[in-house]
Amino acid sequence: MLNKAILVGRLTADPELKQTLNGVSVCSFSIAINRPYSGKGGERQTDFINIVAWRATAEFVAKYFRKGNAIGVDGSIQTRSYTDKQGNKRTAFEVVADAASFVEGKQSAEGSERLSQGRTAAPQAEYIDIGCEDEDLPFN
Repeated sequence: MLNKAILVGRLTADPELKQTLNGVSVCSFSIAINRPYSGKGGERQTDFINIVAWRATAEFVAKYFRKGNAIGVDGSIQTRSYTDKQGNKRTAFEVVADAASFVEGKQSAEGSERLSQGRTAAPQAEYIDIGCEDEDLPFN
């Protein structure tokens, strides 16, 4: 049997780092992931996935990621059952992260941060024509 989740998305809010009573770091966050297809009206659907990271992974996420940053998460799906305030039985699904990683360069992350703060990103470098003709290419 296999329970493996590999996700890439953007954080919906800043990660929240806490400590258990025993001093173990735990970080909760949510990522938004666009579905690969559009709905009936041509509108793209987005899923919001809750993620929990523990120990060093929790500290890594809390230190280096902020709202809007792209993040890669490798972990497993877990469920929890609980009873809400009205006495209804509920089930929560979440991904427990074994590892988290950067999926964009620092410049891209800073650009998305500036955009999320209402500022414009720095202009991208323009491409330069090196004047190569098609017949100069070794393949056609």
